[in-house]
Amino acid sequence: MLSGPTHIHSLRAYEAGLTPEQVKERYGIENAIKLSSNENPLGTSPVAIEYAIRALSDMSRYPDGGVALRRKLADRFGVKVENVIVGAGSEGIIANIVRTFLCDEDEILTTEAAFLGFQVLAKSRGIAYRTVPYRNWTYDLPAIADAVTERTKLIYLANPNNPTGTFFTREEFEAFYARIPDRVLIILDEAYFEFAAAEPDYPDSMHYRFDNVITLRTFSKAYGLAAARVGYGFAHEDLISVLLKVKLPFEPSGPSAAAALGALEDAPFMKMSIERNRAGLEYVRRELTSLGYRLAPSAVNFVMLILQDGGEADSLFELLLREGVIVRPLKATGIPNCLRISVGTERENSILIDAITRVQSQMEIDRYASTR
Repeated sequence: MLSGPTHIHSLRAYEAGLTPEQVKERYGIENAIKLSSNENPLGTSPVAIEYAIRALSDMSRYPDGGVALRRKLADRFGVKVENVIVGAGSEGIIANIVRTFLCDEDEILTTEAAFLGFQVLAKSRGIAYRTVPYRNWTYDLPAIADAVTERTKLIYLANPNNPTGTFFTREEFEAFYARIPDRVLIILDEAYFEFAAAEPDYPDSMHYRFDNVITLRTFSKAYGLAAARVGYGFAHEDLISVLLKVKLPFEPSGPSAAAALGALEDAPFMKMSIERNRAGLEYVRRELTSLGYRLAPSAVNFVMLILQDGGEADSLFELLLREGVIVRPLKATGIPNCLRISVGTERENSILIDAITRVQSQMEIDRYASTR
């Protein structure tokens, strides 16, 4: 048997959240609701679906490698096509960044419990991976700047952050950037940008066109195209030109790129998605707080529940599954005492609160019984 490098064997593969079908198979529960993957509960823009269906007639042809989508994004955000890259999800672009810019002696610097997808991709390179603890569940930018060494080549910042839902401010980012050497590449992962864009202190990275910063965004969340796997990025044309040399030539697929083009055309769908999410987030946060749960601040489409320990988090996760509510445990990410809960439709949010109220009562009974 062929054996890969030791650092690959030590990795833990990314595990997607459970599906309603898996919960049905495991527990016999019909109509489970999925609040674990931060998907758009309103579904997909009908315009995006229309564009994708039209593209199916050309399935026998190779796609254009995202050229039309790059042009559309450049026009939308007021940059040159040479400043734009697209790929199979933002993770696909991250994989190319890791493969392109990092050498054996380099190191990666980020926060503890960073986005799990980044952790897997970064550690697959087999180079030093260093982290700094959170400060109030947010990136501790001064501490990260303090931790930069001569070997630091890449800093990963997710803003807003997954899995905590928090964001660092414009003032914090500007102070941080002033301390980072030009030789260090900064990834600003803004997968949840659309949800936080209205926050007055949010530092939209498109206002900071620095030569050593690459912005990453996605069509998977607010645009409702998670299955299409389309991500995009903005950076100096020198960075983009190098990434284009290693990018797979025909990603994203033709129907996926077409769906993304359609989604960009449907401003009313995006507006409705953001408004519904804002109302849902307010409701979920208010109700969970009234039940006595501690939450990290959130400016996105999910909340992070902070429990006493990993045992309580595991129990709550399992009991909610038995109620037909799927949430996301964060043990694999590095914070075992936390659960991430996506904002759903109004109906799904109500089901969640009803279920967690029943579960809370059961946990209190179990806790009392264990002390007797």
